[in-house]
Amino acid sequence: MDIALLASGGVDSAVATHLLCERGEKPTLFYIIIGAQEESEFSCTMEEDLEMVNLLARQYGLRVETVDLHRDYWDKVVSYLIDRVKSGLTPNPDVMCNSLIKFGSFYDKVGKGFERIVTGHYASTVVDNGVKYLATSPDPVKDQTDFLCQITIEQLNRLEFPIGLLRKADVRAIAERYNLAPAHRKDSQGICFLGNTTYNALLRRYLGDKEGNIIEWESGRVLGKHQGYWYYTLGQRKGLRLGGGPWFVVKKDVDSNTVFVSLDIESPNQLCNASEFSLEGWHELAPDIVSSAETKLDCLPVFFKIRHSPEFEEGALCYSESLGRYVVKCNRTLRGVAPGQFAVIYVPYKDGRKICIGSGEIR
Repeated sequence: MDIALLASGGVDSAVATHLLCERGEKPTLFYIIIGAQEESEFSCTMEEDLEMVNLLARQYGLRVETVDLHRDYWDKVVSYLIDRVKSGLTPNPDVMCNSLIKFGSFYDKVGKGFERIVTGHYASTVVDNGVKYLATSPDPVKDQTDFLCQITIEQLNRLEFPIGLLRKADVRAIAERYNLAPAHRKDSQGICFLGNTTYNALLRRYLGDKEGNIIEWESGRVLGKHQGYWYYTLGQRKGLRLGGGPWFVVKKDVDSNTVFVSLDIESPNQLCNASEFSLEGWHELAPDIVSSAETKLDCLPVFFKIRHSPEFEEGALCYSESLGRYVVKCNRTLRGVAPGQFAVIYVPYKDGRKICIGSGEIR
């Protein structure tokens, strides 16, 4: 069976490789290039990553190939990021990188030629009554199903996550026991395409700086200046450089380039807090579960996340005829609900895991 394994040079994909080889399978290792190779502030040093991948390949007698998706990344993911930020929204480039690049461009250009695509994600799958579902990892801190929420059902059917039922400590222990080259490498922090620079530097390159006012929402009092609303997200506390705080961002006005802040972030009536919100671009991963309610007007009890965290929120997924879209009704008022974020929806599975049934952008 032809198997493509996405190898990053990190410990997770290394252990995924080991587990496949241990059961007698021989995947082809693919290293995806997304960072600029030319010398620039956004260049990405991949020598160490590739060295780790090649050492792993030699240890198990595997073939290594590189796939250059740098242009795809900038044309698709970075353009999505800039467009959303410019519109005052809060994007999630990690979700779109998985959807558009790792399981998008790679799948279209290379992956379709393989029967299975294997990664080192902390996620699992469930097959129930002949249907394959995306399910959570037992490690709540490392679980990455929310980053996979926009993959397609076709892609999911070919995907395998060998470390999906392991905790990070177990993965490290396996890497050390079998002397895998990346055993002691630190987990990657952030996205490779940023190279030696920062997220704000990327925004500055494409959107520049434009001075605007920071205003207290309740009083209308000008508290300070900022260099562009695109540098802030709803619920943000750090980086405001205001005295007498802590202050929280509660609204951004795109037209006037104004950032509104408040000391009272806990109030249920605060602008960035919500007990329900609607979803645009509903992306379904388990249509049979969503439609299992008697009618579309029924609400489905669900767990959900609106940001990457170990904890789940509880509520109900309901279809609004008047809005023509799904609405999430929360069991409690949530703080810092930012339009543009993905709400990832889950239902419980009988073995204690949760199945990801779909996602949409908060509007």
